[in-house]
Amino acid sequence: MQAHTYAIMNDVEDSHWWFVGRRAILESFMREIAGELRSQKSEVRSQEPDDRRTQYSSLSTSGDLSTQYSSLSTSGDLGPQSYNSPSPQSSVLSPEARALRILDVGCGTGANLEMLSEFGSAEGVDVSDEALTFCKSKGLKVHKGLAEELPFENEEFDIVTGLDVIEHLDDDIEGLSEMRRVTKKGGYALVFVPAFMWLWGVQDDISHHRIRYRRKQIVERMEKAGFTVERATYANITFFPPILLGRLIMRLTGIKPESENNVNVSALNGFFGRIFSSERHFLKYFNFPLGVSIVVVAKKN
Repeated sequence: MQAHTYAIMNDVEDSHWWFVGRRAILESFMREIAGELRSQKSEVRSQEPDDRRTQYSSLSTSGDLSTQYSSLSTSGDLGPQSYNSPSPQSSVLSPEARALRILDVGCGTGANLEMLSEFGSAEGVDVSDEALTFCKSKGLKVHKGLAEELPFENEEFDIVTGLDVIEHLDDDIEGLSEMRRVTKKGGYALVFVPAFMWLWGVQDDISHHRIRYRRKQIVERMEKAGFTVERATYANITFFPPILLGRLIMRLTGIKPESENNVNVSALNGFFGRIFSSERHFLKYFNFPLGVSIVVVAKKN
């Protein structure tokens, strides 16, 4: 992304309706994924001999483990213009939750990483020094690295996320393959990408996007990378018409704001954020036929 974009993102991602709604939707998907993985871990533990389970239980309540996860975000309030998902401390999380390792590829300035910390030990990786500086100022664990060359060993993480990141890559399949490499067998990837090339706008230009996907395209790329796609749906159907209209107007008039994040009525952030966030309730039951973005849940078998 262009350098100035990170500062703008850091300023608005806690309050701008787009970031608020997106985090709420992603949090809903993460809750299902983490729940499935915790169930798997519990089932494995139930099949272990009694002495192994006793040893694990003792380890999970030791002081060292509590210290290890003490950096998890503390809880926040859901205000009218912000989305701060409650982040249980290590003493509240179950042993299965504490055991989950999560990696956010292209973590940006860290708001998504803070949300992901609710579900386990989360860390991020990004190529931008500026983005990493913002993350470190928030006390987040981050690393510098390319999505196509992640600085981790094979099968280190239970969940790997790429949230509005894959579209930046020159070789998206290579990036997705790297995400799969560092994901444990039986683990999950959660991907969020922009939809439809004919929705291309100023934000795509300043963010140095390479593509906006159709659902079929991103599914095919994830499968080529070796993932098994369990679900893929469009999202942000609510603001699909106004976003399409706004980008058509900018295209016809030649208006090019510094960032589309600045094209906003701050007084309506809370209202718009709640509307966008509400999509998570519908996405629990069915897929959307279109939208501004696409959400994909995939598994490494």
